[in-house]
Amino acid sequence: MISQFTNLIDLNDMPVSWWNEVIDLGAKISDNPSAYAHECDGKIMATLFYEPSTRTQMSFQTAMLKLGGTIIGFDNPATSSVSKGENLKDTTKIVSSYADIMVMRHNLEGAAKAAALTADCPVINAGDGGHLHPTQTLTDLLTLSKEKGRLDNLTIGLCGDLKNGRTVHSLCKALSCYKNNKFILISTPELRLPFYIKSILNASNCVFEEVDSIEEAIGKLDVLYMTRIQRERFASPEEYEKQKDVYRLDHTKMLKAQKDLCVLHPLPRVDEIAIEVDDDPRALYFKQAKYGMYVRMALIITILKNEYPTKLLVGKTRKGNECTNPNCITQKEAYLPKSFRGSGDTLECEYCDERFLQKH
Repeated sequence: MISQFTNLIDLNDMPVSWWNEVIDLGAKISDNPSAYAHECDGKIMATLFYEPSTRTQMSFQTAMLKLGGTIIGFDNPATSSVSKGENLKDTTKIVSSYADIMVMRHNLEGAAKAAALTADCPVINAGDGGHLHPTQTLTDLLTLSKEKGRLDNLTIGLCGDLKNGRTVHSLCKALSCYKNNKFILISTPELRLPFYIKSILNASNCVFEEVDSIEEAIGKLDVLYMTRIQRERFASPEEYEKQKDVYRLDHTKMLKAQKDLCVLHPLPRVDEIAIEVDDDPRALYFKQAKYGMYVRMALIITILKNEYPTKLLVGKTRKGNECTNPNCITQKEAYLPKSFRGSGDTLECEYCDERFLQKH
């Protein structure tokens, strides 16, 4: 199924040349924001945030306002018809008829793609469960482009919850598309990077290694991408408590790092980066957040041009098969066509990328 709109569901749905176009425009906007003050005069953006958000929501809203547009939407489903049991399709179908572009964050994986199937305007994925966060990745790419001067030949350390971290998944997929990038994956065994992301790195011939501590990796890194251990992604408080304080970046660890290291974090942080690190010139996470506003301005402009209609579902339904991921949107929204990629014994859900063995 090909949408009539340009949607951003997964950054890898688009060619790298399209990413670079958005990043280059974001860089131009960051140098002269006022030149773009009327790009979206008369346009309306709807923001549907089913999960709490500060930076992503306000970043999108500010981006649209700076472009001359206006905003509608909700940041708490309890104050919308969702609380009455309205399904995702009905909510997004109605809201998209009011808006020129729709931004959605949802707690279930694949929700943005599900919304795009029937929406009457372009959809931007602002984070779907523990799956993907493509606009954070554009933020990260713009930050690296501006601060490192390149997106290739980098050694990137990713630290924390690599299993559930949607920002990590999106960034790995994106940076694997640029030449000679190497990844050092810093996590506990329980929070290792998912197999499907490792498969993407292998398919791109990216070198990666898994380690248990920041200390053994930090001296090798051009970029250290810290993430918080996300309480909301754990099945029980006990599981969260076992993992929450394992990794902490502080001044002592920074002494072992290269002089031009870039420390990034998608935020919010809890205690995984000590406050003392904020004064280190290599700590770029607050600057990174501002770059996010500029790249979202660029993304809104690019999406509204509607020059790249998006492929949404390209696989097939498989009789007797359902996605095995309990957090997949297809588990809640029963009307959705259950579409899978792959053949033989292994299938991959087109909404959440979960892989499982086919039932014959």
